[in-house]
Amino acid sequence: MTSADVIVYAATSAGVCAAVAAARHGAQVLLLEPGHHVGGMTSGGLGYTDMGDPRVVGGMAGRFRQAVADHYGVAPGTYAGPEPHVAEAIFDRGLEEVGVTVLHGRRLTGAEVGPDRRIRSVTAGDEAFSAGVFVDASYEGDLLAAAGVPYAVGREDRTLHGERYAGRQELVPGRHTMPPWISPFVGDPVGNREGPLLPQIRPGPMAPVGAGDGGVMSYGYRVCLTTAPDRIPFERRPGYDEAHWELGRRLFHHWAGQGVEVSAGRLIGLEPNLPHGKSDANSLGPFSLSVLDGSAWEYPDAGPARREEIRLHHLHHAQDFLWFLSHDPAVPAPVRTEMQRWGLPREEFADTDHLPHQLYVREARRMVGEYVLTEHDLLAGRRQGDVVAMGSYHLDVREVQRTWRWVHEHPNPVAMVFTEGYLSVPVVPYAVPYRSLVPRYEDCTNLLVPVCVSASHVAFSSVRMEVQYQMLGHAAGVAAAAAVRTGRDVQAVDVADVQDVLRDEGQVLGL
Repeated sequence: MTSADVIVYAATSAGVCAAVAAARHGAQVLLLEPGHHVGGMTSGGLGYTDMGDPRVVGGMAGRFRQAVADHYGVAPGTYAGPEPHVAEAIFDRGLEEVGVTVLHGRRLTGAEVGPDRRIRSVTAGDEAFSAGVFVDASYEGDLLAAAGVPYAVGREDRTLHGERYAGRQELVPGRHTMPPWISPFVGDPVGNREGPLLPQIRPGPMAPVGAGDGGVMSYGYRVCLTTAPDRIPFERRPGYDEAHWELGRRLFHHWAGQGVEVSAGRLIGLEPNLPHGKSDANSLGPFSLSVLDGSAWEYPDAGPARREEIRLHHLHHAQDFLWFLSHDPAVPAPVRTEMQRWGLPREEFADTDHLPHQLYVREARRMVGEYVLTEHDLLAGRRQGDVVAMGSYHLDVREVQRTWRWVHEHPNPVAMVFTEGYLSVPVVPYAVPYRSLVPRYEDCTNLLVPVCVSASHVAFSSVRMEVQYQMLGHAAGVAAAAAVRTGRDVQAVDVADVQDVLRDEGQVLGL
């Protein structure tokens, strides 16, 4: 069995920051990564960094931002974020500088927990690893689940925390929602006769407004695109299914009938928002890189085989969506022409056919810890005595499902497609308490969780930004080293000492 003072599971941006911070404070650290890259979404396609108020971005997140600026020889904030390969190189260098051992291809398969509620060891691949303190920095919360720590998945009912924005959302218009009058049925573009549903539609029925339904935000791939002359053109995948894109054809037909002219950029965000003219393509419209058929709802608690099926489903969607927009005759000619100006950059993701290595898991499990952060904390900017990081990005719930319902029109009801779940609400800068990073004492005493933090679905929609993950990873690493050094449970670490260290290292703990 391999041992270390601190074991960090998953080399997301939070995992890297936690590992580096713990090592800087004297801990022997082992970083177990299930894949083959470090950085998670920061190096896996999410180059355009959603930051919120830059005044709250400090500590290791601030240093990463400065390292990006130094790499390109510009002022911080000049670019929305780094190119993926640059982000990964910065993370690799940081780990190497402090001597963190990174083991790739170590997917968690189990955890041994003693009667004292301490994790004794974890099994990853065919090996066992023991440590004094563990950090679960995975997007999925696999270590906390394996350790038996309680967690929540998906949307809760409004009554649980008294949150106005919890639960299933009302069906309202917006740029992320489908326009009316699009039929969900195969062979019936009018929507008068119920029949088989088109692909890319979740069957339903929807839960009542405000009810908890367990729905998670949609997943997708954030693809890096370029107009460089040596770009790799979009290709028709061998498994491309023409019928899978009928909903998109109906959408473009509807827009044409309404005189709506849509641009490629309006659909996928084609802007040179990264260095060297690259674009971090996003999901901006009702039909996008995000997969809204409900498959993401299964992912958090799915086994490895099913998760891989879901990941490939999303990857193929991204590949096929790019081909559809650039080649299908139903797509307006200006959109096809603009899309064909873009392609995949040769220098990015060379070992994964130039498509990202990381599925954008916007949310999965959320620990039920000592303190559950809710929308009340964020909207009021509630102070926390044990603050270890701040957040400021708005509540950002991406679409949860694309489904359908009957609409009562004269003389007979008409079936229409609906996109549901999108929500964007401003917040003020708020404190994330240390108690949201640790389990309840009766559940586990040597685990820190900087990604799947203890928060409601609504609050998590703001916390989930990569910049916040870096700051929370920084805090978790400092606390993990302190727990090892003092022999204390993570709940008993002197938070005031942790705060002093974080302040000294540039973390912003109040405005």
